[in-house]
This record gives sequence, structure tokens and C-alpha cells, in this order.
Amino acid sequence: MAPRLEFDMFVQKKSHIGITAMGIFLFFGATMASLAGATLIWRGTIIDHMWAINASAYRQLAPFGKTVGIPLLLLGATMAVAGTAWFKRRLWAWRLAVAIIATQVLGDLVNAFMGDLLRGGVGFVIAGLLLVYLLRPEVRAAFASGDAPSRR
Repeated sequence: MAPRLEFDMFVQKKSHIGITAMGIFLFFGATMASLAGATLIWRGTIIDHMWAINASAYRQLAPFGKTVGIPLLLLGATMAVAGTAWFKRRLWAWRLAVAIIATQVLGDLVNAFMGDLLRGGVGFVIAGLLLVYLLRPEVRAAFASGDAPSRR
């Protein structure tokens, strides 16, 4: 095998791993947003204990209850739909993932400027790296014709 072909196969395989990981991340985000929304709407359930991971966020969000819980449930549904379409290589799913991650980058930047330097800074770096990955030409190219229905 020619060295260039081997390199191309390596990059392609590595890209597929990243694409799969991003799809899993979308489903993970859907689960977390849905759980957070549900616990803010229906309080006193057994899943309320999940807030032990981020008790300060719960203290800030709990007073708003349904006002925050409903949008979180909608975000969870949106991310689940995006995750499904992501694995089908739909272009709109790539665009939505870019928008979600770009929003996260901005949110983390705001957190850092508001004084939560560690969480905001770390989140900014992680989300920023994800955004750079999503904007790579080979990742974008994987979704180039994803809106067309497959013909098998």
C-alpha cells in the first residue's frame, strides 16, 4: 500500500471515531438535559439525587421550576433528534451540532468573565476544541450529501 493511501485511511478511520463520539455526545446531552428538565418540573423524585453532581446549579435553577424545566426538556428532545440525524449524516444535524457547541463556547466564555474562571475556562477549552473538530473540512465533508435519502 502506498504511504499516502495508508495515511488517508488512518485519517478517515480517526474521523469516523470522532464522528461516532460526537453522536454519542449528542445523545448524552439529550439525556442530561431531559433529566434536568424533568427534575425541575417534577420535584421530589428519586432522580433528584443526580443534582449532587452540581448542587450549585440546582440551587440557581430550582426556584424557576417549569420556567427552566420545559426549555430543558425541549433542548433534550432537540439533541436526541440531532443525534439520530447525526448518525444518518444529515447536513442539518451537522449545522445544529455546530450551533449547539458554538453556544456552549459562548456560555463558557461568559461564565469565565463572570468569575467562574475554572469551570468557564475548562469548558471554553473543551467546547472550543469540539468546535474546531466539527469545522474541519473532512468532518464537514462527511455530511456533504447526507440530506439525500439513501437509495439501496
